[in-house]
Amino acid sequence: MTSNEWGRPLKILMVEDNPADVKLAEEALKEGKVYTELHWVQDGEEAIAFLERKGDYADAPVPDVILLDLNLPRKDGRQVLAEVKTDERFRAIPVVVLTTSREEEDVLRSYNLHANCYVTKPFDLDRFIQVIQSINEFWLDIVKLPRHNH
Repeated sequence: MTSNEWGRPLKILMVEDNPADVKLAEEALKEGKVYTELHWVQDGEEAIAFLERKGDYADAPVPDVILLDLNLPRKDGRQVLAEVKTDERFRAIPVVVLTTSREEEDVLRSYNLHANCYVTKPFDLDRFIQVIQSINEFWLDIVKLPRHNH
């Protein structure tokens, strides 16, 4: 694994209600080339609490990238995306929508809410791992990300 320009792991916040997808993402990231630290929340309300460092998340880091499912309990991913991209504290954090939805309406709405990219989760396990590794490599190794106060 290579280090990044900051000499620390790149922090990913995964907002996902399916523990199996989180486990696969963890495995895919372990095999990646860039040192990452994956944080996981199960719904939209937890995602906002994590970002705002409230309650159980008082010591949460500012993520470098957010992987966001759209279909979440309590507060869905569309609401989370809208809140993140309208809050100047979080607006610069890249948000990768990672969802099973292939609906054109969801794609368009996500981009209109300023998602940085939209990726449809493949149903094939090997392909899912490849997708996570590609996201990791692109956003965390190739792209220049803004520095956050961690």
